[in-house]
Amino acid sequence: MGGAKMVSAYSLISSEPGKTAEVFKKVKALDGVKKAEAVAGPYDIVAQIEVDSLEKLTKSIFGDIRSIPGVTNTTTLIVVEL
Repeated sequence: MGGAKMVSAYSLISSEPGKTAEVFKKVKALDGVKKAEAVAGPYDIVAQIEVDSLEKLTKSIFGDIRSIPGVTNTTTLIVVEL
C-alpha cells in the first residue's frame, strides 16, 4: 500500500445570519471537503476535510473556507490516531 498519509480534520463553521445556505453550498464544493452538514447549535456547518498534507489543510481552512463571504468563524479539529 504505502500511499501518502492523509490528514483528516473537521471544520466547525459559523456564518452570518441568513448566509448559512449560501456558505454551505460553497463549502461542499471545495476540494478536500468529503462531507458537509448544516447543524443546529453553536456552529452552523460541520465540514469533514481530507487532504494529503498539513499544508493543504491550512490552505483549505485559511485560504478557502475563511474567504467565503458570510463565514464569521472557524474551529478546526484535526483527527489523531490513538
